[in-house]
Amino acid sequence: MEAYLLDWLNLLLRWFHLIVGIAWIGASFYFVMLDNSLRPPKKAEDAARGAHGELWAVHGGGFYCSQKFLTGPKGEPLSDNLHWSKWESYSTWLSGMGLMAVVYWIGAANMLVDPQVMALSPAAAVALSIAFLAGGWLAYDGLCRLLMGRDALLGAAVFCLVMLSDYALHQVFAARAAYLHMGAMLGTIMAANVFFHIIPGQRRMVAQVRAGETVDTRPGLIGKQRSVHNTYFTLPVLFAMISNHYPMTYSHPRGWLVLALLISAGVLIRQFFVLRQRDQVKWWLPAAGVALLLALIVTMRPVPPPPPAPGEAQVSFAEVKQIIDQRCVACHAAHPTQQGFAQPPKGVTLETPAQIGQHVTKMAETVGNKYMPLANLTAMTDAERQQVLLWAAQGGRLSDDKETP
Repeated sequence: MEAYLLDWLNLLLRWFHLIVGIAWIGASFYFVMLDNSLRPPKKAEDAARGAHGELWAVHGGGFYCSQKFLTGPKGEPLSDNLHWSKWESYSTWLSGMGLMAVVYWIGAANMLVDPQVMALSPAAAVALSIAFLAGGWLAYDGLCRLLMGRDALLGAAVFCLVMLSDYALHQVFAARAAYLHMGAMLGTIMAANVFFHIIPGQRRMVAQVRAGETVDTRPGLIGKQRSVHNTYFTLPVLFAMISNHYPMTYSHPRGWLVLALLISAGVLIRQFFVLRQRDQVKWWLPAAGVALLLALIVTMRPVPPPPPAPGEAQVSFAEVKQIIDQRCVACHAAHPTQQGFAQPPKGVTLETPAQIGQHVTKMAETVGNKYMPLANLTAMTDAERQQVLLWAAQGGRLSDDKETP
C-alpha cells in the first residue's frame, strides 16, 4: 500500500510540476521576447512619460501595445494593479523538490546509489544530493557577484561551472540520477534568481517609485542579467526533465559527455532565438546545435552483436529464463517483490516465455547498456549480461529441445 500511495503522489506531483513549469517557461520566454523586441516609442508624449520602448502585437482577435518604463512613468503615479511573475517559478521549484524527495530521496537505495560508481549509504546519498543543489546556487551566485559587469567572462565561468558539475555528478550518483540532478541544480539556480534577486529588486524599485525617490537602477540591471541567464538554462532543464525516458543517453559509458553536448546544443539553439528577436539572424547557431545532435546520433548508434559463429554453442532458453527469474522478475512481475515497486516498470512483465518474447530486443538493449537492472539492484554479472545478449543474437528462442513455448 505504501508503494501504491507513493506512485499516486509521484503522479500528482509530476502533473502539477508539468503544469506550473509550462506557465513559468511560457512567461519567461514571452518577457525575454518582449524585452528584445522593444522599439523606441513613436509618440513624443510616450517618450516624455518615460517609456523606454514599446511593442505592438496582434493575438487572440485583438491588438496589444506593451510599453516598458525603466524607472516607472514620469508625472503620474505607478498603477496599483501590477502583475508579478513569481508564483510560477516558486511552484515549479517546490513541486520539483517534492518529486525529488518522493522518487530520489525516499528511494535513494534504488534511484540515487550505484555501487559501481560510488558506494554510498542512502543517507549519505541524500545529503550529497542536497549539497549539490545548494552548492550549485552558491557557486553560481558567487560568480555573478564577483564578475558583475563582465558578462562575457561570467558567461564562460558559468558554462565551466555547469560542465564541472555535470562531470562531478557522474562520479557520485547513478547515471539517471546524475542527469536529473543536473536539471534540478539549474532549476534551483533559476528559482533562486527569482526569489533572491529579481523579485526583491523589483520590490525596492516599486517602493522608490511610489515614494517619489530617485530610482536605483542597479537592482533592475541585476534582475535583467539573472533573467537572461534563466532563459539559457531552460532548454537543458527541459531535457533533464525527460531524460529518464531515454537510457541511451545517460547509460552511455561517457554519459557526462553526452549530457555536456546536449546542454551545449540547447544553449546554441536558444541563443539563435534570443538574437533573432533583436533582428540578428545568425544561422550558424542552430546549425552548430543540430551538428552536435547529429554527431551524437552517429557516434552513439548501437553496434549490433556479431552474428553467431558457425558451430557456436546455442544459449538455451532455460539458462536465460533462470537469469531473468533471478535478476529481473523481482521488479518485472504482476506483483513485484522488490521494495519500492507497486507496479512493474513501464508495465513490462517477464514471468512467462510469451511475455519475455515480447521484449527480446528491448531486453537485450537495456541489459547490454547496463540500464537494467535499475542501479543493478539484483547484482546481474557481466557474464550473465553476455549470456542474454548472445541468446538474443541467436534469435531469442523461447523453447529448447525438450520445452514448448
